[in-house]
This record gives sequence, C-alpha cells and structure tokens, in this order.
Amino acid sequence: MATLKPEETTTTHVTSSQASDISTPPPEKGSSTQAIDLERLGEEKGYALDEAVLKQHLGLAPDAVLKKSPKGVVLIPQPSDDPRDPLNWSVWKKRAILTMLAISSFTSDYSAATGASALLAQAAEWHISPNVVNHATAGNTFMLGVGGLITVWFSAFFGRLPVILAFGVFASATAIWSAAAQSFESYMASRILNGLFVVAAAGGGLMWINDVFFFHERPRVINLWSTFIILSPFLGPQFMAAVLQVASWRVGMYLNFGIITLSLVTILALGEETFYPRHKKPADIPDIYSAPRWQRLLGIQQTKTRYTGNTFFGAAGRTVLTATRLPVILICLFYFFDFGWTIGNNTTISVLLVPAYQLDYYGLAAVYVAPVIGGILGIPIGYFLFDIIGKLWAKRNNGIIDPEARLIPLWIILPLKIIGYNLIGLTMARHWSIYVLCVGWGMHNLSTILTTSAVSAYLIDAYPEASGESAAWLNFARTLAGFVVGYIQLNWATSAGVEKEYGIQTAIMGGAFVLFVIPLTVMGSRLRKIQGPLKFKTN
Repeated sequence: MATLKPEETTTTHVTSSQASDISTPPPEKGSSTQAIDLERLGEEKGYALDEAVLKQHLGLAPDAVLKKSPKGVVLIPQPSDDPRDPLNWSVWKKRAILTMLAISSFTSDYSAATGASALLAQAAEWHISPNVVNHATAGNTFMLGVGGLITVWFSAFFGRLPVILAFGVFASATAIWSAAAQSFESYMASRILNGLFVVAAAGGGLMWINDVFFFHERPRVINLWSTFIILSPFLGPQFMAAVLQVASWRVGMYLNFGIITLSLVTILALGEETFYPRHKKPADIPDIYSAPRWQRLLGIQQTKTRYTGNTFFGAAGRTVLTATRLPVILICLFYFFDFGWTIGNNTTISVLLVPAYQLDYYGLAAVYVAPVIGGILGIPIGYFLFDIIGKLWAKRNNGIIDPEARLIPLWIILPLKIIGYNLIGLTMARHWSIYVLCVGWGMHNLSTILTTSAVSAYLIDAYPEASGESAAWLNFARTLAGFVVGYIQLNWATSAGVEKEYGIQTAIMGGAFVLFVIPLTVMGSRLRKIQGPLKFKTN
C-alpha cells in the first residue's frame, strides 16, 4: 500500500491499512466517542489550526484530545474513528475522487463553449444568422445553472455517487445527439438538455471537497478544481477552431461527446459515495460499503438504508434556506456581475476576431492559447497565495482564520482583472497587435481562476454544512450571467463599439467589488453572527 504524505495523514486510532479499505466493518457499539465539532465552532467563531490557540479560543480543557496531522495541524473537521469516514480514506483514494471530480467538472463549460467557434460554420449550414445560432449556446449556459441546483438537491437525498453517474449518462447521450443533429431546432434542443446534465461535478463540486478534505487542504483543492472549470470554456472553442480548419463542426461535437464519455468512464472507475452521516454515531451508520459497489453506483444501498437522512423535499429545502443567508446572496451577486463578461467574451469573440484580423481557424485556435496559459498560471499562484494570506491573517488575528480571509485575494487581483479585460476591448477596437489582446486575455483569465477559488473557499468556510448548496448557487449566478451576456454581447458591440462596451463592463466589475466584496470583508463576520449558522438536520 502507498504511504500517505505526512500532512495528509490523520492521527486517529485507525491504522493505515484500515484507512485504505472502506469495506472494513464499523466499530462495535460504544467503541467510538463523539468528536468535537470544530467545523461548526469555526463557522461561528473562526478557525484555528494550532492546538494551543484553538483550546484557548474555544475554552476547551487543556487535556482535551484533538486529532492532528504529524505536522501538528489540527484537523478540521475532526475525523471519526470509523474507517468508512471519507476523511480517513487513503491519500490515493482521495486523489482518485479529486481526479474524477476535476475531469467531470471540465466537461461542463467545455461543452457549453465548444460551439462558440462553430457559430459561423453552423450559421452557413442552416442559413441563419450567427446571433440566432448563439441562442443554442445561451440556452445550454442557462441550463448549467438549473442543472447545478438540481444536482445538489438530488445528491442530498439519493447520495453523491448515483446522481453524478446518472447525470453523466444523460450528458453523454445528449452530446452525441448534438453531433448528429440535422436541423438547428434539433441541435438547440440537444444543447439545452446537455447543459442540464453535464454540470453535475462543476455545480456540486464543493460538497465532494467538503466530504473528503480537511479545512487546511480545501483552498488548494478548490483552486485545482476551479482551474479545470475555468480552463474548459477556452479549450472548447480552441479545439473546435482547430477541427474546423480540417473538418466539419460535427467532428468537434463528436470530440465533445468523447470527452464527456471519458468523464463518465472516470466516474465508473474512480467514483465512490463520499457522503458520511456525521450527525449519527458510527455504530448507527448503515454499512453501505459491504454491498457490491454497483449497488452504490445505482443508489440502491443509499435509498434502501435512507443513508443521507434527508427527505426528498427536505433536501430541496436546504438549497432554499442557503439562499436566505446574506453572505451567500452578496457573493453570488458579486459573481454574477463579475463573471458574466468572461463568458460573454469567450463565446462571442470568434465572431469579432475572425473578420477584424482575417484569421483562419488555426489562427483563432492559437489566440485561445492565451487564456489557457493564464489559467494554468493560476494553479501555482493560487496554491501559495491562499496559504500565505491565511497565515498572515492568523498572525494578525491571534491565530484565528476567519472565512473573510479567503476574500483578500480578490483585492490583490482586481487591477489585473480590469487591465486585462480592457486590453482585450482596446485591441479589437483600435486594431492593435493581436499579441496585446493575448496578454490581456491571459491576465484576465488568471484573475478569473483566483476569483472563483476565493469565492468558493469563502462560502465553504462560512457555511461548511451547505457546501453543495453554496456551490450550486455560485454556479447558478455564473451561468445566469453568461446566459444574459451571451444574448447582448454581439448586439452591444455593434451598437456601442467594442471599446466602449468593454470599458463599461470593466466598470461594472469594479462596481461589483465595491458594492459586495468590500462590505463582506469588513462586515461579513458580523452578518454571519446575526443570521447564525444554517443548522441543517443532516451534514
């Protein structure tokens, strides 16, 4: 068996061999004590990773036993003594879950945006305008938001694994329908349905991360997960543009089908049920892992044992209740006004660039390298940035890390975002070198990666029990904005001019930061205390 990395090894009473075998029977009744709920305490009073600070901050007895990593980092949440607990799984099993989640998340915006480069070719084939063809992309984008909300609702009732599998099957089926569609009406219907199903991992990813990883691991994991989401809408048009140079747009859509099917294969090969009912004592938790894995894939074990503890409409109520919290509303409003322009620019830029710079499809594909490079740079920058800011916040706050610390990167990257986006508009308006546009696009996408990581990390820390619901609302805000902007982007550019359009959009990004991020950074803790935690019936 592979050796765990020290920082990922928990100091529980579970042996390393048990931790890698989730089929190990549960402990006998009465053999496990109830763990201290450090996640709930952190949500209400702030998080601390140092044992001495934590005990002093929470008023725990000096001899209270807290589980830590070998490096002395207090584990939040405290894992149970149950080897079935996903927090106790081996590092390789956790990596398998993250790999599955990342690949599946990639398909969401890839599928939505892959048609962006094909607008002109499809318009010519069906004898309609590119703006009309863009309605299919806009419809797909809107349904990504709806699909994320349904994913989280169903996952809270049926379990994580069967929902992501079922959605993966339907996503693959609608993808091949899009490739084979013989009329625009058929194509548009397939694209709308595809958006509903392809979003399962992107819309509900935070609940998987919350299930498997500890507090100190989550920002880095979220940064990697969100990178796959944000890179995908740039690679989609890039791959489609390269295909169009040598073949039909249908080949690009068959490639989309292949990528979605690959994600389905990873779900079948690597997926596992990660929900763990922490509201129950380990001895009272049904042992769904003793049954064949295919029964968990199909949700048979979860349904038969009522594993999640939620009713069907009770699970829906969780999503509704999450939307009543002001920090959730404010972050989603910020994301709506900040991210929509990224989607609108990406899905329509081919229509603006190709005639302005006389690009062939290879040239268009080459331009899309710029945002991809920017996104890739976001992985190492975010990896260290969140860790450094967390440590600095704790140092200035008596060792306590508040969820609002996750918003600080937004202050740092705002200039990068505004300058980068304006460079895109100015280049197209004034016909500057296309390399200037590439630099601006790379800068903007780097900031987009870090923005997504920051808002996601903030909500998972602020309301950890609503990690899935928070992710769904963030996804809804993002895709709703993309849906709206997708309809107005081209007409706005024609009527107002690209330079003015991009300038106004940049001003809206800055205004959203002032209206939502600054108040949350300053008063977020107070707002959370006034409204209190969500206190769902189940975790």
